[in-house]
Amino acid sequence: MEQIEEKIRKHERWREKNCINLIPSENVMSPRVRCLLSSDFGQRYTSREKFYMGTRFLDEIESYGEKTAMEVFGAETANLRPLSGHIADLTALASFTQTGDTIVSVSADDGGYPGTWKSGIPQYLGLRVVGFPFSKRKMNLNATKAEELVRQRRPRMVIFGASLFLFPHPVKALAKVARDVGAHVGYDGSHVLGLIAGKEFQQPLREGASMLFGSTHKSFFGPQGGIILADREHGEIIRQRMFPAFVDNAHWNRVAALTMALAEMKEFGRRYATQVIRNAQALARALADHGLPVMCPSLGFTRSHQVLLDYGDSENGRKVAEKLERANIVTDCDVRLGVCELTRRGMKQNEMLRVAELIKRVVRDGEDPVKVKSEVTRLVAGFQDIHYCFK
Repeated sequence: MEQIEEKIRKHERWREKNCINLIPSENVMSPRVRCLLSSDFGQRYTSREKFYMGTRFLDEIESYGEKTAMEVFGAETANLRPLSGHIADLTALASFTQTGDTIVSVSADDGGYPGTWKSGIPQYLGLRVVGFPFSKRKMNLNATKAEELVRQRRPRMVIFGASLFLFPHPVKALAKVARDVGAHVGYDGSHVLGLIAGKEFQQPLREGASMLFGSTHKSFFGPQGGIILADREHGEIIRQRMFPAFVDNAHWNRVAALTMALAEMKEFGRRYATQVIRNAQALARALADHGLPVMCPSLGFTRSHQVLLDYGDSENGRKVAEKLERANIVTDCDVRLGVCELTRRGMKQNEMLRVAELIKRVVRDGEDPVKVKSEVTRLVAGFQDIHYCFK
């Protein structure tokens, strides 16, 4: 028992107290949100059919969370039950496609989510997958060629969004074309959900998407899990099919925590999202000034929480990530750098300049990571409180 608890304590001391976390698929919850994950809700069941008694307050929290989500995202319906972004993707695909249908999404080779690419969910649903025409120089879809593709292939569903996501996708330009050929229009907002909620990215539901789905723990600062926002037509179909096909018990402690995070986003989301983008752009500019290979300089580097360093392939990226980890700077092996957690801890543009310098010293100057690690720890020590939340 002591070994289990000690390993968790070591992890928390390292990752929370001593690291600069730049993983773009992670964030940090507020104390109030985190507290709700250990509430009695985590031991309970409920169901749409009222099979279980004693669910009054669980039902009220779910209803409150759905209402808040609809307000935050400008949606006609909201479903907080998906246990992950992946389950949200699965629910949307399975609800509106049939075996043999074609879908269009961003290729995993272009930074698209592998779960909606050929080796992911579509192969088990018997779907054909076609990749959007994509410009790696601009890190975005080629709208003209994409329109031609959609008209030619007449897919059953079109899915915008990606895992490597620097700039808004041309949803408005392509959604009408997709509808003209009978396609359902979805948007995987897993990475940029917090920026959408803060009205500082694009607004897919206003631009023509029928469904916005994804994870709730990346740029959105909730617990790990999923969410689906949709128009009334699609949302009602999803509600009817969610149980028992995709989710049985929805993990009500997670739903309660997500509801609190939605309330925080409603109150603080615009300021948070604005600062996230300012921080990402400041970090990107500083890294470029230090001579590091930051993607898309002619486009301002980024309009999201992500900054991408181009090291050619995953092998070189892993070497860079391993060097940085030895200095307590945590990234992924694509060297996507995300600033959400640093922003939530109160860092702003000046701190991004400091972070860029520390990265440069490890990656470009070849300085001993152990020496840099001590400076990382000192920097992080001054930013332990969580911002953009209820005190």
